[in-house]
Amino acid sequence: MSKKYMPGKHFLQLPGPSNVPDRILRAMDYPTIDHRGPEFSDLANDCLEGIKTIFKTKSNVIIYPASGTGAWEAALVNTIRENELVLMVETGHFASLWNKMALRLGIRTEFLETDWRRGVVPEKLLDRLQKDTKNEIKAVCVVHNETSTGCASRIEEVRKALNSANHNALLMVDTISGLASMEYKHDEWGVDITVSGSQKGLMLPPGLSFNAISDKALRISKTSGMRRSYWDWEEQIDANKSGSFPYTPATNLLYGLKEAIKMLHEEGLDNVFKRHEKHALATRAAVKAWGFENVCKEEKDFSNVLTAVMLPENHNADNLRKIILENFNMSLGGGLSKLAGKVFRIGHLGDFNDLMLMGTLNGLELGFEIAGIPYQKGGTAKATEILVDKSENI
Repeated sequence: MSKKYMPGKHFLQLPGPSNVPDRILRAMDYPTIDHRGPEFSDLANDCLEGIKTIFKTKSNVIIYPASGTGAWEAALVNTIRENELVLMVETGHFASLWNKMALRLGIRTEFLETDWRRGVVPEKLLDRLQKDTKNEIKAVCVVHNETSTGCASRIEEVRKALNSANHNALLMVDTISGLASMEYKHDEWGVDITVSGSQKGLMLPPGLSFNAISDKALRISKTSGMRRSYWDWEEQIDANKSGSFPYTPATNLLYGLKEAIKMLHEEGLDNVFKRHEKHALATRAAVKAWGFENVCKEEKDFSNVLTAVMLPENHNADNLRKIILENFNMSLGGGLSKLAGKVFRIGHLGDFNDLMLMGTLNGLELGFEIAGIPYQKGGTAKATEILVDKSENI
C-alpha cells in the first residue's frame, strides 16, 4: 500500500537533525571532485579554518566523516588509557551513552548521578574534584546541551570548578546540539576537547563530526591514550596542513559546511544566539500557558536549542507525536530511555524563524485537541507576545 501524499512542507521540529536550508542543499549539489587535487585543497582549507571561528578557537579542529558518537570516541582514545578514571555527569540520555562508551573502551568511570532535570551543578563537581587528592581523575566529561532533557550546562563555571580545585584533569565537552545555536567559547572557557556534529546548529545533514583540541590535549595525546588508527589526531593534523585528509573525505558535506559557516557569519553569530534565545523564550511561554511542565527545573539551566515538555499523567507523549505526524506532517522529538512516553521535545534550532515556530506551536495545539489532552488555551498568544517584544528589541 502506497503512503498517503501530504501536501505542503514537512515540519521537522526535532532537536536535530534540524532543517537543512536550500542554500546548503544547493551547495552540496556539486559533482564530486578529486580529493587529492588543488580545488579540493582550497575547499578543505576554507572548512578547516572557517570552523575554528564557530568553535571560537585558534587551535586545531579535526573534521571526521562520522556521527557525533565517533567524535566522542576520538576524544577518549586519543587521551585516556584503559583503566584510567574519567568523571562524568549524568545530565541525561546522551551523557549516559558517552559514559557507556567509555566503559566499553575499558576506561573506569565515575558517574555523578542527577534526576535529569538539571545541567551540571558546578558546586557538586568542585566538591568531588577537591576529594581527588591523588589526581586519579584524568578527564571531566560534560554535555553542554543535553538534547534529551532541554537542560544546558554552564561550561565557564565547570572550568572554574576545575581551576578552584587546582585539578589538572582534561575538560571534555559535548556540544553536539549546542554549537552554532548557543554561545560557545572553546579557548576562552578553557575547554581541552570539544565534541560536536553537523546536523544541529550547523544546519547540515548528519555525517560530519568534530574535535576541537587544546594544546594541552594534543601534548597528552602524543604519549597517552589507546591504540587508534582512524581516530588518530596526529595523522589528521599532518594531512590537514596540506589541505588533505588521511582517507577519502565527505567532499559534498564539506561543500555544505563551507556554505553553513558563510551563512552563520552573514547573520552574525551574536544574532544567531539572540534568535535562538527568542524562540526558546516564546516556546517556554507557550508551554507554561498550556499548563504543562518543562523537564528542566532551573531557569539558569534552560536550553535555547529545544524545550522538553512533560505531559500530564495517563497521557502518552508518543501517541501525541504519532497523531501530529499523521495529521499535520510534523515531527517532534520523543522521550528517551527513562523519559520515554512521558515527554515530547520541541526543536527550535538551526534554520528557523518566527513563522515556523508559530506553525509548530499551533500544530501542537491541534494535536492536543485530537488526542484529548487537557490544556489551557492561550499558549500561541503568549508566544506571540514574546516574539513581538523581542523582535522590537533586536
